[in-house]
Amino acid sequence: MTDPLFQPISINGLEVKNRIFMPAMHMNMAGNYTVTDRLVEFYAERARGGAGMISVGYATIDDRSGNPGNIGAHRDEFIPGLARLAMAIRENGARSSVQLNHAGRYNHSMLMGGKQPVAPSAIPSRLTRETPKELELGEINEIVASFAQGARRVKEAGFDAVEILSGTGYLISEFLSPLTNRRSDEYGGSFDNRVRFGLEVIAAVRAAVGKEFPLLVRMNGNEFMAGGSSRQELVEYAVRLATAGVDALCINVGWHEGQVPQIVTEVPRGVYAYLARGVKERVSIPVIASHRINDPGVARKLLDDGYCDMVAIGRALIADPFFPEKARNGHEADIVHCVACAQGCFDNLFKMKAVECLSNPRAGYEKLREIVRCEHPRKVLVVGGGAAGMSAAVAAAERGHRVLLHEKSNRLGGQLLLAGAPPGREEFLELAEDLARQVERSGIRVVLNSTVDGTVLEINSPDVVILATGGEPIKPAIPGVELPHVVQAWDVLTGKARTGRRVVVIGGGAVGIETALLLAEKGTLSGEALKFLLVHGAEKIEDLYGLATRGSKEVTVVEMIDQLGKNFGRSTRWGMMQDVERYGVRTLAQARVVEITADAVRIEADGTIVELLADSVVLAVGTRSYNPLQQAAVSLGVPVRVVGDAVRPAMVFDAIHEGFIAGREIG
Repeated sequence: MTDPLFQPISINGLEVKNRIFMPAMHMNMAGNYTVTDRLVEFYAERARGGAGMISVGYATIDDRSGNPGNIGAHRDEFIPGLARLAMAIRENGARSSVQLNHAGRYNHSMLMGGKQPVAPSAIPSRLTRETPKELELGEINEIVASFAQGARRVKEAGFDAVEILSGTGYLISEFLSPLTNRRSDEYGGSFDNRVRFGLEVIAAVRAAVGKEFPLLVRMNGNEFMAGGSSRQELVEYAVRLATAGVDALCINVGWHEGQVPQIVTEVPRGVYAYLARGVKERVSIPVIASHRINDPGVARKLLDDGYCDMVAIGRALIADPFFPEKARNGHEADIVHCVACAQGCFDNLFKMKAVECLSNPRAGYEKLREIVRCEHPRKVLVVGGGAAGMSAAVAAAERGHRVLLHEKSNRLGGQLLLAGAPPGREEFLELAEDLARQVERSGIRVVLNSTVDGTVLEINSPDVVILATGGEPIKPAIPGVELPHVVQAWDVLTGKARTGRRVVVIGGGAVGIETALLLAEKGTLSGEALKFLLVHGAEKIEDLYGLATRGSKEVTVVEMIDQLGKNFGRSTRWGMMQDVERYGVRTLAQARVVEITADAVRIEADGTIVELLADSVVLAVGTRSYNPLQQAAVSLGVPVRVVGDAVRPAMVFDAIHEGFIAGREIG
């Protein structure tokens, strides 16, 4: 049977070898707008991996449209760098495009040397906390012309196509949305006026590149902004873009200010493809679906079911650049999936860092962290089969070393199994399986149910020891902590401990919040049940919402400091805290637990002692390193590396990267 994912497609005469489109993502790898070796190496790897078409960017069109970390397309001096990037993508087998954009009010004055951001109207941005300057008519015309000149440079550099970003809360969508466009001239008010700027940009770009050069647009299918453009208006805008000469549409979702999760792990795979289908039903040009398509099976289903003509696979190609080739050659089981944590990609941008990846320590370091086979293989013993241990073992095996991995439990995965236990976090379980398959494919000998001591180390006589023994949950010195109804969050997450109806969770960090949400969802209706009741009109919509968000337990989280979920990544925290409220979890910050009794937890808050009735108490007060073997390993007189939580409690991101580096550096 023909695989729909690997059927060629034509975009205005440009033949693309498959239906996999890598959308533009800000990588923050450019240097003062100039294409760098790092950027070239990153995209060359994705082209080698088999993507049909790669769009890079976004790229700037003038000096207020982005920042020096963006790819520059606003001056001719950037053409040579663009040409080098285009050649790297082309020579490695993919079609290429550059996405042009103007950030509008989403730009920061501090990134533009103090210049004020611009927008259709002087409406403050919740993202930047700045008020933009309202554009004058002459300035609007200049920006339109700048888009055209940027497109000319893209074509001159040798790219196969140009793409315009017309969504996500940036300048073109700011003109389109009544939320940010309060103008009273020909660019504001009616729908016809609000689409004028975007259509003028398209007309100018088309005139600059000619009729036969492919022109794509990435646009919102839904803004998720109250008071913004309706979904019906956006579909009509898509129709007008197609009529104006656009050759393909990539449909994304949401603004950066939107309060509906868009990219994190709780978003179901491929859920926003319905927006692409809504556009596809109205236009005759190729339509690309996007967001959370991280598996070939999901991608094929979207194509087979008529949601789209191509699939935008972005962060999944950061996680595994060879995703397409593995799928094409029947090796899908070897794909390392994106877990949608946003820790290395989106969150890094807030830190002014280049994009990295939790699942792939080589992302962004394609040359720097290249693995070269060693001349003299060594015997490597890895103790601990969690994220750090598996990552270290696989990297060492790729170097050509003989690797033995000991794990004390009956399953590889470690704390990834905890991270994947809460609802909406299942991608971490997938990552545990992905890493375990890498271990198997690498020929690593694995010994499960094995407690390693000094004798085991001595018997195996390794040349190198890597200790990835992880951490253990802290038991605080609270009176009553030994009572039988007091359990650890780790045991709740793994199903080893049951809880009563009234539960108090002590600790409001990431583990505490995830455990509270796991418990709060007990007794809520499943998605399958909700669909059945909705389709058959069995209950009112508002009642179904209640049945989906109100479970059978009363859950309270107690936290000593003034902020809950502090150790979540920025992209994840706000959504998790929304869920805390949505599922009725009670939270008490700046509260200290003074005693646990048989039926209550006594806390001190604002100088007052309060009793919280509790049938069960869950401890989520943190992790401490567990490293009992270092001295025994050192006594062998062989090199010893300690990685992951065995060094210090940290994030999964740190564990995987530390493990990889330790395994790779074994000479």
